[in-house]
Amino acid sequence: MAEVDVRGFSCPVPLMRTKKALESDPEKITVLVDSGTAKANVVNLLKDSSYQVTVEETAEGWTITGTKS
Repeated sequence: MAEVDVRGFSCPVPLMRTKKALESDPEKITVLVDSGTAKANVVNLLKDSSYQVTVEETAEGWTITGTKS
């Protein structure tokens, strides 16, 4: 499982770091974001990469979990 914490960063950093983590082709990935734009971009990237995506809102932002389809 891969975990990417990009809270505090604005785009394109969250997207770039998530893409880097996907290079190892993890079965599951968790991405922590605190920006609505980053959330939307990461969700789209994971879906385009054949992951099933769930999003949970937290006090610090969102936890995005992608699981290989």
